[in-house]
Amino acid sequence: MARKRFPPDDPREWLNRARSNLVLSRITNSDVYLEDNCFDAQQAAEKAIKAVFIHRGESFPYIHNLEDRLKRLERNGLKIQIYVHKPHELTRFASEPRYPGASGPVSKREHRHLVRIAEAVLRWAESQIEKP
Repeated sequence: MARKRFPPDDPREWLNRARSNLVLSRITNSDVYLEDNCFDAQQAAEKAIKAVFIHRGESFPYIHNLEDRLKRLERNGLKIQIYVHKPHELTRFASEPRYPGASGPVSKREHRHLVRIAEAVLRWAESQIEKP
């Protein structure tokens, strides 16, 4: 069943997009490079963090460094739990999978670890947006 779509300035649409990328990040079969799945995990975390910026009425920087984005939210008064600071491990997947040879293959273990990070970031973002 298709998700309800929202306008692009609605944080719920960004969360929808993050959820979509998270689903893609979990697809594993012999025809898919795990580093491509990690790109989708990175995108899920990035879009979830952007949803928080939008929810707070703040503009987000056009960068892929997730740690920098989280630090910006903290400077603007948002308390961020330590477990949410792990997206820096995903940052390299914003661009490396786009260029064959830019990085080596990803192990199944590393892939699972990075998907768990994206899941945690998405849960955190959802909790920020669902607060009254």
